[in-house]
Amino acid sequence: MAHEEPSEVAEPSEVAEPEHAPLDPETRALRDAALRLVRKHGDPVLRSRALAVDRFDDTLRDQVRRMGQLMHEALGIGLAATQVGLMNRVLVYRVEADGPIAALVNPLLEWSGEEREAMEEGCLSLPGVLVEVERPVHVRVRAQDERGEGILIEASGLEARVIQHEIDHLDGVLILDRTTREQRKEAMRTLRESAAAPLGASA
Repeated sequence: MAHEEPSEVAEPSEVAEPEHAPLDPETRALRDAALRLVRKHGDPVLRSRALAVDRFDDTLRDQVRRMGQLMHEALGIGLAATQVGLMNRVLVYRVEADGPIAALVNPLLEWSGEEREAMEEGCLSLPGVLVEVERPVHVRVRAQDERGEGILIEASGLEARVIQHEIDHLDGVLILDRTTREQRKEAMRTLRESAAAPLGASA
């Protein structure tokens, strides 16, 4: 999911968030470089289901580190492995700007509450798109960390939404699949316009 400037849409890949000041040239350059590494709509990997991780080694830990850095530089709040072309069930996220980056390996949505809330979401893989998505407000997720240790997370609000968004990515599901037909049509129009413009032109 993604942070965005006031003039554009809101990553985690990726959820509408508080606006922030225009980017300085150095931050913008880092962001544009990071976004070039994120797979965009139309790439078949975004429609593929990632495979479970069974090796918790230095390669996996390096992947988590690199994904966290890329998410940070892209000003995102969430990123799934499939968004960078890796077909394993790994996601990273951070909902607080000054908080630590969390990594979930083999995440499993174990429970979701009955209360649901609609909120606008954007996605690093869908440039310029912002659509309303309804999701459970409270979830419980079981996963592992990058060393294979078990994790149980009970999340609510934005954290719950980001985790669900990124798990969707690992299942080949996009926010376009979870919105109305009208918003999906508008999103496709935005994507066509974005594809025709140079990267960063509307950033």
